[in-house]
Amino acid sequence: MESDNKIIGWSTGEMAQKVAMDIHDGAYVNLGIGIPEMVAGFIPEGREVIYHTENGLLGMGKVAEVGSEDPELVNAGKKYVTAIPGAAYFHHADSFAMIRGGHIDVCVLGAYQVSEEGDLANWSTGNPNDIPAVGGAMDLVAGVKTIYVITKHTTKTDESKIVKQCTYPLTGKNVVSRIYTNYAIIDVRDKQLFVRELAPGVSFEFLQKHTEATLHQE
Repeated sequence: MESDNKIIGWSTGEMAQKVAMDIHDGAYVNLGIGIPEMVAGFIPEGREVIYHTENGLLGMGKVAEVGSEDPELVNAGKKYVTAIPGAAYFHHADSFAMIRGGHIDVCVLGAYQVSEEGDLANWSTGNPNDIPAVGGAMDLVAGVKTIYVITKHTTKTDESKIVKQCTYPLTGKNVVSRIYTNYAIIDVRDKQLFVRELAPGVSFEFLQKHTEATLHQE
């Protein structure tokens, strides 16, 4: 029997692995800051994925090892990274031209809220300590072909992050394709939410209880 106090569902690593399995071979991918960055560590062996960063790198490799960091080689989150053979460096404006021109296949982002119509709010809660601007996220959701969101299903105070209507400032409207949480994988289709997969120990009833928006079973 399920209990709200029992730890159930996927870990963040398992969530990232679920996203990685859904990224196709040969995809050009942009990863957001935080949990989305973990996705790169779970791409199946033999599958080629080319990582893009807003600050001007196509072909980003692994995070740099301690002691071998290059101060001129960082990702958009200011973390030291490496570059794979054949990587390309370019102007910040060219990087955003790739995004706005529809040349990036998949973007994985975190979220404060996702609405049942696929609206995304991921840059501000109105708290004065939040980051001061939306950064590249608004361009990414407008220009990238497929937007995946990876986030905990609820806040630390157990409020649903998947809502009927976002109350935080929007990053984009009707932009999210799929949501990956510790409780489930949920597709956004025709401005409705369809449960694609439930995490271990999670029933549809439990999921709906912890989700403000209306969910549909496949």
